[in-house]
Amino acid sequence: MALRSWISRAQLKSVSGWINNDIRPLESGRRTWNFLTFHNYWLLVNCNITSYLTGSALIPLGLTWWQAVIAIVVGNLLATVAVVLNSLPGAYYHVGFPVINRTVWGMWGSLFPVCNRIFLSLIWYGFNSWIGGECIYLILLSWDPNLEQHIPNHMPEDVGMTTASFVAYIVFCVISLPLIWTRPHRLQNFFYVASSITIIFFIVLLIWALATMGPAGFGDTLSNNTAIPKTGGPNSVSWLMVYGVVSTIGSISAGILNQNDYARFATKPKFATWGQALVFPFYGTLTPVVGILVTAATQHRFGGTAIWDPPTLFQQLLTQNNSAGTRAAVFFTGLCLSVSQLGLNVPGNALSGGFDLAAVFPRYVSLRRGAYITAVLSIAVNPWQLVNTATTFLTVLSSYSVFLGPMTGLMVSSYLLVHRQKINVDHLYIGDRTSIYWFTYGTNWRTIVAWLLGVGPSLPGFIAAVNTSVSVPPGATELYYISYIYGFLASGLVLALLHYMFPSPLQAQFTDQPIPPADIRRMYHEKWDVTLFETTEILEGQPLDTIKVDHPKVLTEL
Repeated sequence: MALRSWISRAQLKSVSGWINNDIRPLESGRRTWNFLTFHNYWLLVNCNITSYLTGSALIPLGLTWWQAVIAIVVGNLLATVAVVLNSLPGAYYHVGFPVINRTVWGMWGSLFPVCNRIFLSLIWYGFNSWIGGECIYLILLSWDPNLEQHIPNHMPEDVGMTTASFVAYIVFCVISLPLIWTRPHRLQNFFYVASSITIIFFIVLLIWALATMGPAGFGDTLSNNTAIPKTGGPNSVSWLMVYGVVSTIGSISAGILNQNDYARFATKPKFATWGQALVFPFYGTLTPVVGILVTAATQHRFGGTAIWDPPTLFQQLLTQNNSAGTRAAVFFTGLCLSVSQLGLNVPGNALSGGFDLAAVFPRYVSLRRGAYITAVLSIAVNPWQLVNTATTFLTVLSSYSVFLGPMTGLMVSSYLLVHRQKINVDHLYIGDRTSIYWFTYGTNWRTIVAWLLGVGPSLPGFIAAVNTSVSVPPGATELYYISYIYGFLASGLVLALLHYMFPSPLQAQFTDQPIPPADIRRMYHEKWDVTLFETTEILEGQPLDTIKVDHPKVLTEL
């Protein structure tokens, strides 16, 4: 009885098994993101240590610096196309990633991509929290250069951290907690402050590195020579540049996948579209280029060793010279980078995990609860061990785009080709066969087939990339190098073809109505611009035929 009472008290108000206040279509009061908000959001997502490290994954492959930059530019342009296309349903219907996927995978089938995104949120939140802890560690070092001697280390050598670094990690995690409480539609002021600090820091960092590199000039990081052939197989320059393009997309593929979670907050759809199309490629290219230039400009200071990681770079500077000026520089570096990591990690990972968990457990998990669950469970991924091999870790995570590229292609194809921009919003929250998105036993088998065809051919190359002891033919490696692009296009086209050959009767009947998508959107905007209690009463308390599209121009009989 006590357990049942506790569960009853934990249940949210005005919910059902498919809806709560955080996954319903947003009413006008919460659609607060304008162009500047999206600008600041993408600045924070792309101007951070993870993006700064992009060159460290490409130049060691054998690419020259300018070849790496070309790959980064092309990759960001292609990623921008995917971001904009995949954010359209969120911008126009104001529903998020987990709910939109009900139109793609079916009501129960949508749990598959959502659980994948929860998994990635846990890993990325843990990884970026540890990086944030390294930034806090810089602040502590600036106060006490002998920090490691004053905080005795009780950690085993094989765990990859010291007691002092773990304390810094905990401090960053605690600082993150109040921001996690802030709802997304009220993040604008934080975005303004964090984005201003971040962009100023990276510009100052670049100016400082170039102005103080001395007569020795740039290190060999900026070399124009490469020992690998220009063409002729997966280890040639041409194929490695292709791999660099796809790796660049892959590093942000998780963010591309769930962009509807944030596009839904747009005051007007054009703010989401242009706020991403103009901003994403600029900052996505700027930060890796700054990383390459700063690394090359500081290389001779450390005996020719290229130090890609900014916290490590400033730790080394402090080791060489712990004067008051250096300590002040280290302090402000740690402070600025900590703010940058907060701006990336809270909206990009904690809130993403919160949205997804709220969709999986809508009766009991709100956005806030889900975000805090993400923060707590992220400790289990042992982020301190991931960071010890940061470049390898980033390569593996970008390789995971083998699975995410097809998922994104399915979402774009479903909205633009299958549903032709027409979504029955009411039926996104009906969990039985009367919903047009129920398909077959709650799952769209066409999507499963299309996803498998988009993933399967790239798997041998993916396995060989993760486990270097596995050998595969050059063709399999080359297919893996284009895995995101192949999966995006192949899965999207196969899904459209399967829906054309084997249409879902209820869904097709709704989509085939000769009504413009704009009229459907207008009707649903008016209908759902109410409180959750009123909406839930509509969904749970009325017969099905009264909650279908009741716009005068739209057929109500499916």
